[in-house]
Amino acid sequence: MIAREWRCHCPIRHRIGFLEHLDATGVSECRSLPGFLGYQILERDLGPELEITLVTYWRSVEDIVAFAGQDITRARLYPDDAHFEITPDQEVRHYSVLAQETPES
Repeated sequence: MIAREWRCHCPIRHRIGFLEHLDATGVSECRSLPGFLGYQILERDLGPELEITLVTYWRSVEDIVAFAGQDITRARLYPDDAHFEITPDQEVRHYSVLAQETPES
């Protein structure tokens, strides 16, 4: 399994709207693809803004290519992202998942 991590900084005033947008764009698109195994959205309070991290889980690099294109290190951004005044990472990080255990959702 491969974890794909992307982060952005988001003004607190846009938190709810951006999380809804993230679900309707990137998360929704991932859900529709073969090889997608799940996701997590993490949030860290940085005072006047939040760091929001999206971690998606994939079966293989080939499955990630179907979502991200040939350059899988490049972030997948959406036209309406700018409305939420986020500062997005332009690159993503990939990790081999060596172990995982989570409580039931």
